[in-house]
Amino acid sequence: MTDTPHAMDTRHVAHDEGQQHPIKLYFVVWVLLFILSAGSYWVDYAQLQGLLRWSLILIFMVLKAGLIIAVFMHMAWERLALIYAILLPPLALIGLLAILIIESEYTAGTRVIELGQGAGAAPEEQ
Repeated sequence: MTDTPHAMDTRHVAHDEGQQHPIKLYFVVWVLLFILSAGSYWVDYAQLQGLLRWSLILIFMVLKAGLIIAVFMHMAWERLALIYAILLPPLALIGLLAILIIESEYTAGTRVIELGQGAGAAPEEQ
């Protein structure tokens, strides 16, 4: 590429304007968010219960959050180092919370084994 005055001007103007994304991308994401929201409402409408209900709700929630972060917050076009700096700390906290939940179930089970039927049970009268 030659550095003609016209070429230098267009590069300078493109840098000043910033990156422009096609409007079609935003419409496609909007439609996907609408479909995912409809799926979330369908879970309630179908009156699903238990683990299936909460799994579907969390899956829809994470997919919608991912779309919003990637497109509307322009994370899809950022450098990998910035993505890691923003996403890794919350993911690490989620991992640590999962470890705490597993540990709390073990601790509660150990208390039941060692102390009897439950920690809140009334002492037996003799």
